[in-house]
Amino acid sequence: MDLTLARTFLEVAKAGSLLAASERLHVTQAAVTARLQSLEELLGQRLFVRNKGGAQLTPAGHAFLPHATQLLRVWERARAEVARRPIRQATLSIGAEMSLWSGVLLNWVVTLRSDRPSVAIRAEVNPADRLLEQIQNGTLDMAVLYSGQRRPGVDNTIVLQERLVAVSERPDARLDVDNYIYVDWGPEFRAQHDQALPELRDAGLIVDLGPLALRYLIKLGGCGYFRTRAVEPHLKSGALHLVPDAPEFSYSLYAAYSRDLDPELRTWANQRLMLATESPVEAWA
Repeated sequence: MDLTLARTFLEVAKAGSLLAASERLHVTQAAVTARLQSLEELLGQRLFVRNKGGAQLTPAGHAFLPHATQLLRVWERARAEVARRPIRQATLSIGAEMSLWSGVLLNWVVTLRSDRPSVAIRAEVNPADRLLEQIQNGTLDMAVLYSGQRRPGVDNTIVLQERLVAVSERPDARLDVDNYIYVDWGPEFRAQHDQALPELRDAGLIVDLGPLALRYLIKLGGCGYFRTRAVEPHLKSGALHLVPDAPEFSYSLYAAYSRDLDPELRTWANQRLMLATESPVEAWA
């Protein structure tokens, strides 16, 4: 399909009228009309209801909207990659869940760039479902996630296995909802935690970023669950203590990647990701 048709469709959908779209595209309104007619003939569906008030999407138009957007995104990515080919050996697009950007994703980008400056890296942050959707549609190569999820065309591998332990600034502390900091370590942790400690679901403070929660705890006190490597220095110094008899939970990070990704590039990126998770623990508690 001619990408001009998709671009015109998106402009009309955004502007709400053929006239406004024609001005943005710097073409005549007749040209916009002709393009939409061609697109509707290709799809066999009417995409807009046109009247004096403008142009409104039909149900078929709404259904086509995300596909048109994706077509242009894939094209722009392909064009950018081809343009870089004379100076770049390859391009790798990676992503991470929001609470993993400050440590894991940042460290991952650093290790990738340090090891192979010739590889162009594109990094972004999105919710897990969006990252997996991007891998499926080819706009993302790999992503680091809290849980491994099966999707067509997507494979997963574990890059980190660790334990989450309860700590407090007081050696005699107990897990109490009044001083508990609920750190959201992802869906697997939530399932384990809520089954073992249902009374702590309604904590007064909920944080989805480990370093923030840990610094808060050290400064103001309380108790919460953190990665063993992150709290180990504080346990050794006596600044923090394990909460007696508190259950421990497993903690894993997964790399999700497209099955179409070049095997050598995938292996290299996965190795760099594992190194990224071993970077200084304070970067991502």
